[in-house]
Amino acid sequence: MFSGIVEEFGVVKAIEKEQENYHFTLTCSFVDELKVDQSLSHNGVCLTVVKVDKEAKTYVVTAIKETLSKTNLGYWEVGSKVNLERSMMMNGRLDGHIVQGHVDQTATCTKVEEADGSWYFTFEYNFDKEKAQQGYMTVEKGSVTVNGVSLTVVNSKDNSFQVAIIPYTYNETNFHTFEVGTVINLEFDIIGKYLSKLMTFK
Repeated sequence: MFSGIVEEFGVVKAIEKEQENYHFTLTCSFVDELKVDQSLSHNGVCLTVVKVDKEAKTYVVTAIKETLSKTNLGYWEVGSKVNLERSMMMNGRLDGHIVQGHVDQTATCTKVEEADGSWYFTFEYNFDKEKAQQGYMTVEKGSVTVNGVSLTVVNSKDNSFQVAIIPYTYNETNFHTFEVGTVINLEFDIIGKYLSKLMTFK
């Protein structure tokens, strides 16, 4: 379980394909604190650490075909910046919102606007009416997770939404790499999904 408060961005150092699986080697500042079997959010995708090399300051995670088909991990290259968050401590503050690390689908950045020191990003995703009735949608001022970052929705439409990004988030996450056409990972609010499900029993 995560909160959507990204700690930092890591960097992809190597990519190895093994049958339908991809092994990603990354580096970050807290490699020495990682251990095998630990869950770590990568652009909002919960992945398990399978190897740690403290000498090289790297660690390895593996993505299977199912994960690759539903996320933007297939777009990663050596040098890609990836938002990282370790799992939430139960005795800590929930500064973002409840994030599972289970990406629902991808979305595409369609507009980037600078607004006197902050930025507005617009994202579009494939709209499915049946899925929307199950909570796979955004609502005005609701929560959404973009590449693992907990954000507040503005200008919510059927198949698009905007988020406002402050300078700290822009610089400390991979938002500063986004441009029109960038594919991002999207996780809708789990509370909205549960509420939508409950409504079907009425």
